[in-house]
Parts: sequence; structure tokens; C-alpha cells
Amino acid sequence: MTNFTKDSTATEVADAFAAHITGKVVLITGSSPNGLGIAAAMAMAVHKPALLILAGRTRSLIDEAEKAILAKAPSVKTRILLFDFANLKSVREGAAEVNKYPEQIDVLINNAGIMAIPTLQKTADGFESTLGVNHLGPFLFTKLIIGKIPRGGRIVNISSGAYEMGPFRFDDPNFETGPYDKWQAYAQSKVANILFSQCLAEKFGPKGIFSFSLHVGGGIYTNLGKHLTPEDLEMLSHVNILTQDQGASSYIAAAFDPELEAHNGTLVGFCKPEPIKEECSWAQGKENRDRLWSLSEKLVEEKFEA
Repeated sequence: MTNFTKDSTATEVADAFAAHITGKVVLITGSSPNGLGIAAAMAMAVHKPALLILAGRTRSLIDEAEKAILAKAPSVKTRILLFDFANLKSVREGAAEVNKYPEQIDVLINNAGIMAIPTLQKTADGFESTLGVNHLGPFLFTKLIIGKIPRGGRIVNISSGAYEMGPFRFDDPNFETGPYDKWQAYAQSKVANILFSQCLAEKFGPKGIFSFSLHVGGGIYTNLGKHLTPEDLEMLSHVNILTQDQGASSYIAAAFDPELEAHNGTLVGFCKPEPIKEECSWAQGKENRDRLWSLSEKLVEEKFEA
């Protein structure tokens, strides 16, 4: 496997996999400025992808991101897709638009996310907001466009080392009976990203589709951290700080490294397969995968079958 390190950048990784980027259609959710989705898109753009689809909920922000990409790679073809993971009606509308595209989607990167929401907030459908935006919205969106992903296509779900902080709250995922805790909310959503990727590999791997989750391996100054308090920053002071270009490196590897195909469903860290921590039994195992899949289907009111 290519010898990337924690200091490797998305730019370097994209250079290494340039031949695999060329001609691909890539859809990245959460493609707003000052984020890792746009950092990944910028790294891909110079290597002649067939199309970069920039998805988000705010037109002005996606326009700004598109402008930055075109400034770096004027000839790259882009398309804007507007929908909101916090509203399943909007997710369905976004997916319906994708399903009208003439192109297939070679790579789907479910990048949009929120973190450390200070008080209990609900999505339009009544879900705890972090769970809704980080998992249930992407789960439904992926389900609805899975027919656009060809054999050899990839689905990348952005997780975090926060999966180590605690399990998925199967008995109270929306904090309806227990007290709200912003880090438990974030942790369970990141566990869900890992289990979802494992499920996708298990169910759609036989059809030639690959899925990976990833963690970026450090702290990065992006819009994701806008709710962090001084106390949170103190708690996280031990975390290695990375640039956005470094933080997006595993995005490129998970999307394009051919050697990862032998590790379908794995967690990727620093561009390499990384085993789930042994003590984190909640982020692995068929029972947990099946339980999450069934609960997700129930909550979004859609069966997701291979």
C-alpha cells in the first residue's frame, strides 16, 4: 500500500491516484467553504474528473465553493445540488434530482456533518439533529441513489475518532428519555457511520460496490467546530492539529486507492485500513450492524435492500 503518513496531504494523495480520478463522477455532500469536502474537491479538480457534484443546503456557500474550485481548475466540470440532510423531504428531493442525471455516480462522499450542538435540537422529522444530519439523512440519500452507483463505485462515510467515546444509543437514540449530551450525540453518529459502511460492504459488496468510513486523524480548523466552547477546546488540546489539505487526505484514498478494495467496509485512517479499537465492540460485529440497519430503516420509513 502506498506509504502515506499523518503528514500526507490530499494534494499528494490525489497526485498519486490521478489516473483513478480522471473521468470519474464524484458527488460530495457538505461542499461548503472552509471544510474538508471542498478541500478534497480542490485536490481532485486538477486531475480531470468527469464531473464534481457539489451538494449543500445553502446556495451562496456552494456558489463560493464552486468559484474557488474553478479558480484552481478552470476546465473542470461542476454541478450544484441543493438539499438539506436535516429534512427527509429535502433529502428525497435531492435524491430525485440525482436520479434524473444522465451520469452514474462513481464516488459518493457523505461528508456533511455537525458536531457538539450545545442543546438538544431536532430535525424537521423530529430526530436529534446530530443523528439526523450525520447518519439518517445520509442513510436515506444513499438508499435512494444506490441505483446510480455502478459496479466498482464507492461510498465514503466520514466518521471520526470520536467513535471511541461511546456506543450507539439503540434504546434512546433521540435522547427522549435520557439527558442530552452533545458528545454522546456526536459519538453515536460516528459509530453509525462506521457500522453503515460495514453494512454497505456486506450487502452491496457482492454487486461490486465498495464502502469505507474514515477518520481524519486530528483536529482541523473548519466550520465543523463552530460550536466548540473554550472548555471543549481544552478537552481536545491533546489532539494533533492538521491542515485542511492533510485532513482531506484519507478522503482521496478512500475514494480512489485500488488497494483498499481488498478491505471493503473498513475504517480508513491516514490513508490506510485501520482496525476498530478492540475495546470498542459497539463499532463492529454483525449484531450491531444489523440492529443499526433495521433501526435506520424504521426511522426513515424506507426499506434499504440490496
